[in-house]
Amino acid sequence: MRRYLALSAALGLVAGVGAIAAAPLLAQGQPSGPPGKRDASLVKAGTYEADPHHTLVEWQVDHLGFSPYFGLFGDITGSLQIDPKTPENAKVSVTIPLAKVTTASAGLTDHLLRGPKEAGGKPDFFGPAPAAATFVSTAVKRKAADQADVTGNLTLNGVTRPVVLSARFYGAGTGPAQMGGGDNIGFEAKAQIRRSDFGLGFGVPMVSDEVELKIAAAFTKK
Repeated sequence: MRRYLALSAALGLVAGVGAIAAAPLLAQGQPSGPPGKRDASLVKAGTYEADPHHTLVEWQVDHLGFSPYFGLFGDITGSLQIDPKTPENAKVSVTIPLAKVTTASAGLTDHLLRGPKEAGGKPDFFGPAPAAATFVSTAVKRKAADQADVTGNLTLNGVTRPVVLSARFYGAGTGPAQMGGGDNIGFEAKAQIRRSDFGLGFGVPMVSDEVELKIAAAFTKK
């Protein structure tokens, strides 16, 4: 009985200490939700910089007809000029470092960045020191309150071709102070390209020529 009372007292003491320690945190309150909202009225006009830590391009191909395979490009930089009153006048320009391609296979990553097999030849894919890819918008056509087609020039592997991004507004708001604050805005977009159009047709048709692109774009106001 004494052991039971002693154990109960100890547990009560631990609970009390825990409650005292947690009191300041509870007093500060917890956010009711994320600071970003899918609310276009929160978009502030101005020039934004791409957040390289949260802007990603996912690419996906068909592998032998058995399964899809995807990888990522990150560390993307660039800018966005936008006025919510005239979204059709928005302009976006981004730079994508191909040398930082990420895949789940070390062998594939090595192949993507491998040099030519013979001196004077061409690599199968990007090569060991590829120039960054760029996308520069040329027109924006609004399709719905939160959707638009963004046409632009994609330069990849030394080839420039027009590409249309099907973009959708994702959210806007003020970032948390501990992460720098500021006005933030984000979009998601999809597109499809043919890699052979950019001189990257190695392995077709065993690996699809068509590449599905899925983009997560985050921007912070300057």
